[in-house]
Amino acid sequence: MPRTPVSKSPPANRDLVIVALPGTGSDGYFAGRAFADETIPVIAVDPTENGLISTYLQALDDTAADGHQVLAAGVSIGACVALRWALDNPTSCSGVLAALPPWLGDPATAPAAHSARLTLDQLARTGLEATIEQMTAGTPPWLATELARSWRATAPVLDAMLTEAAGYHAPTAGDIAELSVPLSITATIDDPVHPFEVAQTWHDAAPNALLQTITLDDLGADPSVLGRRCLDGWRRLTR
Repeated sequence: MPRTPVSKSPPANRDLVIVALPGTGSDGYFAGRAFADETIPVIAVDPTENGLISTYLQALDDTAADGHQVLAAGVSIGACVALRWALDNPTSCSGVLAALPPWLGDPATAPAAHSARLTLDQLARTGLEATIEQMTAGTPPWLATELARSWRATAPVLDAMLTEAAGYHAPTAGDIAELSVPLSITATIDDPVHPFEVAQTWHDAAPNALLQTITLDDLGADPSVLGRRCLDGWRRLTR
């Protein structure tokens, strides 16, 4: 059956809403936990058979069309799409919460895109369960558990999601220089798949940005550290 976006219902007063976009191979369950906040409701988006990028953009468009101001939030590829939407919809967007930015512009040499292509190849050769078993052998336990869950949950669209993500052209530094809303970034200092240098470039290119760092161990202990750091940065930028 097609997967549909999972959400917490936004408030009737049409206030600020976080729209949380997962990373490649992940899902709304993780994104919702990552960007959970006590004061701002979260719409956590699941990939669907309608296409990864299209589903993400539609969720952002629909939230804005309902009259909400959007905090466009995303992990990895989700951060790229959130940023692209903010550039195209500045009057509906109150900021970008970018966790683990994966690349700028062309993804051809990006480690995250390369990882997606390797996973696609493994899926084609050995199937889902064998791919999960191989991934588990070389991945920190918390991440292996999370990916095994989300890969099984997104299995009907996993191949298409990985393919689309690996070919997505993210905003360039020149694009980011035109961003008119605050950009709050959380990046790891020890994740080779999401190089810290990428996050630094996003930060340096944006007119109004703040970059905070964590480690993979921090993320493993509590995924919501991504959202807390991003939201803390956004609040500091908008004081």
